[in-house]
Amino acid sequence: MPNHLRLFWFQFEKSPLPTIVNLGVGASAYSYDDAIALLRERVFGPDGPPTIEQCIEDVSLNDLEQNHVLPNIGLINVRGIWFPQGHEAPL
Repeated sequence: MPNHLRLFWFQFEKSPLPTIVNLGVGASAYSYDDAIALLRERVFGPDGPPTIEQCIEDVSLNDLEQNHVLPNIGLINVRGIWFPQGHEAPL
């Protein structure tokens, strides 16, 4: 596994119920598959995420939503979920 973390930004099919993941989920991971594993492990559980509408690999933080997402990101320099916060450790 490479030792270089990459930033991933996932957008999902919108839930009809209000949920923070309707804004998206950010992850620092070694690969796309590693990022999907983090989504399963730390955010959505074994059933995995809802339908992924878009995944931006190597996303620039400047391209993220400025009012809600950017001010609320966690650590991006460690493997894990950095948005939304609260998913740093496994379920």
